[in-house]
Amino acid sequence: QVQLVESGGGLVQPGGSLRLSCAASGFSLDNYAIGWFRQAPGAERELLLCISSSGRNIYSVDSVKGRFTISRDNAKNTVYLEMNSLKPEDTAVYGCGAAQPFGDVCSSYGPSYDYSGRGTQVTVSS
Repeated sequence: QVQLVESGGGLVQPGGSLRLSCAASGFSLDNYAIGWFRQAPGAERELLLCISSSGRNIYSVDSVKGRFTISRDNAKNTVYLEMNSLKPEDTAVYGCGAAQPFGDVCSSYGPSYDYSGRGTQVTVSS
């Protein structure tokens, strides 16, 4: 089981920005596609964005397109989630998962990811 550690969450005002990090512990992320998820209170966990192992292929759900950006730095063994124009409805626990699809792709199917981190809380409130 891969171990991923998320960080960077916090309290931010509406319209603000945050950058989350997803770091691998004890293994290399080079061959993994990474997905960023969130789970709001009382809601199912949802996959928001994913990035292929090379970083060349990215998927994003419509609700965060233009506001959230995923990127990776394989040299630092870390994947990032840049969140801008945050809204109160973005409040959730954010986490990352890893998958090894065939080829340089990432899947939009959430259960295909090994999701093992504790996540990081993001609260958007004035």
